[in-house]
Amino acid sequence: MSPRGLRTMVCTLSCRFLFKNSFSRFHLLTIFRRIRIKICPESEKIWFHWGSNPGPSACKADVITATLWNHSGTELLKTGIWIWDGTKHLISKPRGEELLLCRMGSCQEFQVSVHTSPGPTCGTYNRLYLSVIGSHGETPPIPVNNDHHLLPGSTCLVLVRANGPLGQVVLVRLRLEAQIGFPNVDWHCNRVEIRQCTKDQEPEPESSETQVFCCDKWLRTADGDVELRSGKLCLLAEETEEQLKQHRLMQLQHQQELIRWGSFVEGAPQCVDFKNMSELGPNLSYTHTSPTINMHYLKGFAGRVEPWTSFSELEAVFAHSGHQNSIARFVKAHWKEDWYFGYQCLSGCNPLLLRQTRLIPPNLAVTSDMLRPFLPAGSSLEEELQNGNIYLLDYKLLDGLEPNQINGKQTYLSAPLCLLHLNQQGHMVPIAIQLQQTPGPQNPVFLPSDSDCDWLLAKIWVHSADFQGHQLISHYMRTHMMAELCCVATLRQFPEHHPLHQLLMPHVRTSLQINLQARASLLAVNGVFDQAVGSGLKTIPEILRRASATIHYRSMCVPDDLSDRAVDKLPHSFYAQDALRIWDALHRFVLAWIDLYYRGDKDIKNDSELQNWITDINKHGFIQNSGFPQCFHTKAEVSKFLTMFIYSCSALHAAVNFSQLDFALWMPNCPPSMMRPPPQVKGGVTEQDILSFLPGINSTLRVLMALTVLSQPSVDFIPLCHYREAIFRVDAHRRLVEGVQAELKAINDDITERNRHLELPYPYLCPSGIENSVAI
Repeated sequence: MSPRGLRTMVCTLSCRFLFKNSFSRFHLLTIFRRIRIKICPESEKIWFHWGSNPGPSACKADVITATLWNHSGTELLKTGIWIWDGTKHLISKPRGEELLLCRMGSCQEFQVSVHTSPGPTCGTYNRLYLSVIGSHGETPPIPVNNDHHLLPGSTCLVLVRANGPLGQVVLVRLRLEAQIGFPNVDWHCNRVEIRQCTKDQEPEPESSETQVFCCDKWLRTADGDVELRSGKLCLLAEETEEQLKQHRLMQLQHQQELIRWGSFVEGAPQCVDFKNMSELGPNLSYTHTSPTINMHYLKGFAGRVEPWTSFSELEAVFAHSGHQNSIARFVKAHWKEDWYFGYQCLSGCNPLLLRQTRLIPPNLAVTSDMLRPFLPAGSSLEEELQNGNIYLLDYKLLDGLEPNQINGKQTYLSAPLCLLHLNQQGHMVPIAIQLQQTPGPQNPVFLPSDSDCDWLLAKIWVHSADFQGHQLISHYMRTHMMAELCCVATLRQFPEHHPLHQLLMPHVRTSLQINLQARASLLAVNGVFDQAVGSGLKTIPEILRRASATIHYRSMCVPDDLSDRAVDKLPHSFYAQDALRIWDALHRFVLAWIDLYYRGDKDIKNDSELQNWITDINKHGFIQNSGFPQCFHTKAEVSKFLTMFIYSCSALHAAVNFSQLDFALWMPNCPPSMMRPPPQVKGGVTEQDILSFLPGINSTLRVLMALTVLSQPSVDFIPLCHYREAIFRVDAHRRLVEGVQAELKAINDDITERNRHLELPYPYLCPSGIENSVAI
């Protein structure tokens, strides 16, 4: 008999049965049934009547768990193992656990759909657990894929019932756990969607709001609990839920423990403190799929340490390796010509150094009379300076550096000063070259009127110096190191829900991996710099220190830089023309993004996460007198700063990286090292002597093989302002992306049409060929 004082209520009972079938295999079966229970407040017993055996009729079944739910979906009781004994059951209440009796309608039930990304490797064998977190409570973790597989592109549906009122749902917590006997495979989650159910356990009508919790990243068992949030991107000041503020803070604390600052070179912008690739994790790693590269004719020279015996020998290698490269063929045909020397200063692989000068440097030993023959009739050096027609290349950063040893032989570096003149034909031509910074009788000034070999050798020395500066400063420091500086600061100071985190990461995410690889190979012992480049490993730190100490913020911003150097309006400055248009398009895009989230300059000043970000960059970037903003006051300042980073990581990298092989395939145009010291007198050089200055055979080919690899974009590279991240498909963001893509396409069409009419096209800033980030 049932005891007195029983209270009656209608509930749902779910029982999980463990039973053995006729083949002696164990099975689990879950049965739901609506029942009437009787509760005795004074005892530890709950009485109920099922009506018939709930287990499989043809076998003996033991109930291993039983759960009671009230009408609103609140879990009242969960028991351990108990055994079927007829139509009436006695369920013991677990010791120390209160029986929850919620009022009708006070608890919640949710239909949750978990979406796996569609990529072929996005699925996992691992078990996924999910909790729904509200403003007033959270649900215990429940398995998502007990009866489903997390396959690529699949959706798993699960019903989540709260133990009590949750309030507003603010977060979803996911956790992966490995399954015994299966490989521990990472899982790429696309999103989680939640819709609250009605009292009849049916989803709310289609008109009700479905909360979408974007993930769009890899999850690992090592990550532990990963929490996702829904809603629009927002600033910290706009957070209304305290839990979301704490979630934001905890995410940054976790990131700052994981992403730490390190140093590659003291005195230069810092890098991530990772020692190997495994520390990156799947979300900061990527796969670079190179196109098929034909290096067949560059191999097989490793044992040839001797110098080139003749230009004919060089031509034989070029005939096989460069015959399909139209720009390289043009370089070979015109590399000795003065106009083409000047052209490369404007639209070659290093268009960042040439600048207008109104004064002759005091350490350049030239006079007006010395240069008069190379200026327009009736003009003077002073007049040409005043008219803005004199330009300068100054490689002072290379002065006094210890050169490398290659194949056991000493190499030599110079720090040239080269004066150029913008002539009446619109050509930029060299008119004086001094190979070292300190003037003197053993440091002559070479002139176009000198012997052909003297003048050609002087220009070769300038090109060799330019190779060192181009690779380490224009390329590595100004694109690779800048991208990594931005990436580390962004990961440490912007939570994922900050709008600037989402804007920047597609442009900098790949920088950590490619720079780790560069520091472990190209810039390491036995790498190409160690074995084939004149500056070598010993000078890399000093060059980067000197460059970092002298760089200025204006030189990183295209309109300021081109205007300061007075190269923005020159007729053959195709880099400048294209760079200005791309910068303007990017700047308008960034400004529009800023306008979505910052109502005015006050919001900029009050965004503590933004101010912490620029502080982190300054602390670990360049020196304080470099002109970089120390804090932000206006939307205009932020827009310019972000544009600078995005341009440096995309368009600038395309201009200085993907061009380098074209100008280096004919090695005398771009020698990576020099094997004899700079000449101290004029008149003693022959064509055969010039060959003895150039790098040896095996080091030449080693550099060309490296440049061949570096100059190939991935077969599936992402073009500038194309985004795979889901956040860019949100309506407001999508409209901005479509706008900038339309602008870039118009620029691309114009450049293509212009190049069609040029004997030597400049293709490096065609937007369709610009990669969205530094990925090679």
